[in-house]
Amino acid sequence: MAIKHYMCAITTIISVSLLILIMVCSCNSSPTTSKPTDLYGPNAIAAGSDGNLWFTEVWGNKIGKISAKDGKITEYNVPSATRNMNSGPIDITAGPDGNLWFTGSNKIGKISPKTGKVTEYDIPPANIGTNGIIAGLDGNLWFTDNQGNKIGKMSIKDGKITDYSVPTADAGLNDIVVGPDGNLWFTESDGNKIDKIYPATGNITEYIIPPFFLPEGAYPTDIVSGPDGNLWFSEAAQNQIGKISPATGVITEYHTTGSSGSITAGLDGNLWFLESNKISSISPSTGDITDYIIPAETNAPPGGQTDLTTDPDGNLWFTDINKNIIGKLSPTTGIFTEYSIPLRNVTEYPATISHQ
Repeated sequence: MAIKHYMCAITTIISVSLLILIMVCSCNSSPTTSKPTDLYGPNAIAAGSDGNLWFTEVWGNKIGKISAKDGKITEYNVPSATRNMNSGPIDITAGPDGNLWFTGSNKIGKISPKTGKVTEYDIPPANIGTNGIIAGLDGNLWFTDNQGNKIGKMSIKDGKITDYSVPTADAGLNDIVVGPDGNLWFTESDGNKIDKIYPATGNITEYIIPPFFLPEGAYPTDIVSGPDGNLWFSEAAQNQIGKISPATGVITEYHTTGSSGSITAGLDGNLWFLESNKISSISPSTGDITDYIIPAETNAPPGGQTDLTTDPDGNLWFTDINKNIIGKLSPTTGIFTEYSIPLRNVTEYPATISHQ
């Protein structure tokens, strides 16, 4: 495994102001550490209850685990993947049951950090565009359904799914998070809105992001609950970071130097987000932005960073789909460390899938 350490330059910029029963398939997924796929597509990443970081391989049809201590990577096959169908795991989150839960093609899956067992839940045809996923304070899993234009709620006890239609048609539902008010907040990338859904009633309130000159609007993608009691979100089309007050719905925006992507709350009290070839922090109190330049690589196209999360020690971890790596940034030293995902010539598939 190649590990690269870098010290990056730092610059500071001051900002301006139905209820459905579903089938389950499960498989004891054998971990693989020696031969990964030609194209894996490391996509989403989240901290697990076991202290490791877990990530999805959207092209590799696997769930990966990387040790926060030594960077060792272990991969687990997603059982629904075949040679003719990509399981396409997209987002991943820690569940209230200690498992990691992920979205994928026509399924929601979970993986046990103790055993590596993967269980997949078939979802109805109306939910074929699952995207973001998060554990709610009510003990359920909540997810965005981009193609169905719905917010889904899934019981981890029996796998039942309840759907809630979003008022705006073709909203382009993306990320979802638990807000400081206990409600679920999510982004409408195509609808140019930030929404909240009340878990007790399923009622949805939409908040329009101020329009600008681009026809696609702000194109909000990721959203996170901030340490200041607001929701913070990225605007990919406007080179801005936005925040919305859950109490008033007022939106404030801060200019960035590039198109912003995934955003997470750091343990240092700042919000951290991805830009093209940069990880940046923004102070919720002053709006000041600091950029950390991600080291370039000769053989990989730039701008492949897709997701960002914080570990219990305060380090920032990210995925890079172009460089095929999992990266880490120490916010105290500004040092980047990169861990290459091992190469594999052929994709391994489980021999059988049992249905319960």
